[in-house]
Amino acid sequence: MLRLLSERREDLVAERTRALNRLHGLLRDLVPGGVARTLSADRAARILRGIRPRGGASARLRRRLASEVLRDVRTLDRKIADLNRRIEVEVDASGTTLTEIFGVGPILAARIIGTVGDVGRFPTKAHFASYSGTAPVEASSGKVVRHRLSLAGNRHLNYALHMVALCQARSEVRGGTYYHKKIEEGKSSKEALRCLKRRVSDAVFRSLVADSQAPSSSAA
Repeated sequence: MLRLLSERREDLVAERTRALNRLHGLLRDLVPGGVARTLSADRAARILRGIRPRGGASARLRRRLASEVLRDVRTLDRKIADLNRRIEVEVDASGTTLTEIFGVGPILAARIIGTVGDVGRFPTKAHFASYSGTAPVEASSGKVVRHRLSLAGNRHLNYALHMVALCQARSEVRGGTYYHKKIEEGKSSKEALRCLKRRVSDAVFRSLVADSQAPSSSAA
């Protein structure tokens, strides 16, 4: 259920992004000097209210199309908000402990649970890290020990863990302390983040295993 809801949300978010890009293109041609790349439905509405089309029928059509696309964006915003609430209810009902991990909210928890499925198919946290693409690949040269990003593994799960790691790295405590410690040890910011992401992967694995062993576990 959580996988289906997550996939539906991804589709809606992707559709909203495409609609916003179309809207941006239309507004860019209507506003002298163009508009900033960051665009929301409310900001687009404010811009549209101030536009008085000049340039004949094509400008008027462009404004009318922009209004139609704006309505599409607002509709998608409502659908995504409704789906977010449904996902939150389902994640809460699942009884998962994932949301106890700093940086993991209902949306990411749903994506992780839906992507992983039965955590029992991973014998160890190392197997899970390999599946999620968070097991760094060594790329050392001489006495310099370095690791590069693994391009293997499930990219949907990897993205979810990446977002959690970013959230923790920006905190003053939690994973932020570990992240800055790795930088002080001489690692680059990207290397430190990969180390933190692996740590997040291990924490997620422990949480999923605990959920699967809970007497009343209903995560699906």
